[in-house]
Amino acid sequence: MSFHQLRPFRPLRLLAFCMLGALIAGPAAHGQQSGSTVGVETERGFATYLQSLRPKARAQGVSDATFDRAIAGLTFNPRVAALDRGNMPTAADAPIPDFEPYRQRHIDGRKIARGRAVYQANRALLTGIERDTGVPEEIMVAIFGHETNYGTITGDFDLLRSLATLAYEGRRRALFEPELIAVMVMMERGIPRERLVGSYAGAFGYPQFLPSVYLRDARDADGDGLAAIWSSQPDALASIANYFVRAGWRKGEPWGVAVRVPANLDRAALAGRTVPPRCKRVFERHSRWLTMREWQALGIAPVSGSWPDGNIMATLLEPDGPGRTAYLLTGNYRAILDYNCSNFYALSVGLLADEVRH
Repeated sequence: MSFHQLRPFRPLRLLAFCMLGALIAGPAAHGQQSGSTVGVETERGFATYLQSLRPKARAQGVSDATFDRAIAGLTFNPRVAALDRGNMPTAADAPIPDFEPYRQRHIDGRKIARGRAVYQANRALLTGIERDTGVPEEIMVAIFGHETNYGTITGDFDLLRSLATLAYEGRRRALFEPELIAVMVMMERGIPRERLVGSYAGAFGYPQFLPSVYLRDARDADGDGLAAIWSSQPDALASIANYFVRAGWRKGEPWGVAVRVPANLDRAALAGRTVPPRCKRVFERHSRWLTMREWQALGIAPVSGSWPDGNIMATLLEPDGPGRTAYLLTGNYRAILDYNCSNFYALSVGLLADEVRH
């Protein structure tokens, strides 16, 4: 089946699917999770807030019947609120740790072996998706492995309750309120209520999509009529590829290459010249863009293998500082950052992908 024939989610006759693994940090799965006592005023305000969302849900095609079913019995979850408050942005002047310990934790022999097994089990599908999209087979598998350890840790927080709590709390309402309504849209389109479980922050399924991303990018690759990213490896892998197509993945370019940097490289002259559009701490560590050929002329050499095409543009990142392994990163690395804006995350995805391919 061609990737472009893969169907996006649409209403259909739904089958029953077995539940997925639980998130280690989470308590009970579906329904009202445990948490400390919430005051009467908080619950009253929470209920009032939920009712205020009805017009916005209607505007997105959610029927009153679905809306009422979605909010029935929902209560504020203080555990989710506490987890969110504990996930504050890193201070601008906080020291950046070394990448190597992170790499060792996230790219071990077991994860590589599991990735290769997933790769082989889905080889025909992956080959077709790469042919049609340009997204490498191993990148799809690496995202699957990094996000949920190949589907073994997907989360067991009730999405409706979590997103309603986060939206009501208000610190990031602009993010979470649309995601709450997106879950209602999923219900309107026939996704079973018991499937709506994931992380406390609303990501779910094998690729840990937010609900809005599911509605936009999820694909049905196994032909059963449902983009079941919570139970179907083919659906999850095709959906990951579709995400990267939208993020601008460039066919035929690597994500990056590990390199050795000469001690006399003038790093100040190569500093980035543009203001980062987002994730300042991530992008300010990248040099300005040069072609691979220009980097080679500066004395930089691949750790192993040969140079990519000399016309490919790349930036230099030295995650552990001068004298350690560095990386030349292409525009496709930026597509991985679109998935999760962290240099450590994106590097580990790329490196895991390389191991899976080999």
